[in-house]
Amino acid sequence: MNAVQALCSLYGNGVFQNIEYRPSATHELGFSKFCEINVAGLSRSRKNLLKPIMAKEDLGASLIDEGSPECQGHQVKKLNGFTPLTNHSTALSGKNLSDVSNTGNSVNIFWHECSVQKLNRQQLLQQKGCVIWLTGLSGSGKSTLACALSRSLHSKGKLTYILDGDNIRHGLNRDLSFRAEDRSENIRRIGEVAKLLADAGVICITSLISPYRKDRDACRALLPKGDFIEVFIDVPLDVCEARDPKGLYKLARAGKIKGFTGIDDPYEPPYNCEGKINIVNENEI
Repeated sequence: MNAVQALCSLYGNGVFQNIEYRPSATHELGFSKFCEINVAGLSRSRKNLLKPIMAKEDLGASLIDEGSPECQGHQVKKLNGFTPLTNHSTALSGKNLSDVSNTGNSVNIFWHECSVQKLNRQQLLQQKGCVIWLTGLSGSGKSTLACALSRSLHSKGKLTYILDGDNIRHGLNRDLSFRAEDRSENIRRIGEVAKLLADAGVICITSLISPYRKDRDACRALLPKGDFIEVFIDVPLDVCEARDPKGLYKLARAGKIKGFTGIDDPYEPPYNCEGKINIVNENEI
């Protein structure tokens, strides 16, 4: 069994499938009318079709039948012949808006709950949102494996997204260095983004050295139990250094890169990860 097959076996064992799908999910989410659209005429009617979607928030613009359970017992307002999902007051279900929060340096903030929840999105996508966290030394094959896994799941009709460490540093985390404190902040931010993707119902695959155990554990703590799948790509340092696909080990050995994981900065292997894969050559991916 190669590495991708090993990871997909988690899928087969139900790690990503622990979700109940109901045939009426599409109808409950208000998309039933979209299924009746004549595709050939879509461009001509698009503007009118999207009017209720583009309406102001206080109009609760979502397509749903007037007789649906969500609308019964509530006064609803029609917009151009369409009935909103619910009125504004019922859209504010969940946390009490009177509950003010102070988090870190953010003060006087309020959590705004939406009636469309993670379960609804998972039913729409027919999959369970989760995070597959690939961790290991530079050159261990994380990025290659992440792409291969994404391609395999995509072929099975699953929606995935990869958060690659170097790619994220091109944008969101371009202000961070490779000092220990910045590395921790790098992982914290990526963990928060991964949590959002999982909440959206997406299978998020991260490809990160993420050398410090406490940072990975902090990311795990952001998600519900079972939604964070940590996979250690266990490849010995000498093998990774022999590969050196980016030439970074050579630079680190020459003293041109400081704080390089495995050379002059530690890598802390997971204690209790969900998966452990050893890749000696890329033919095993």
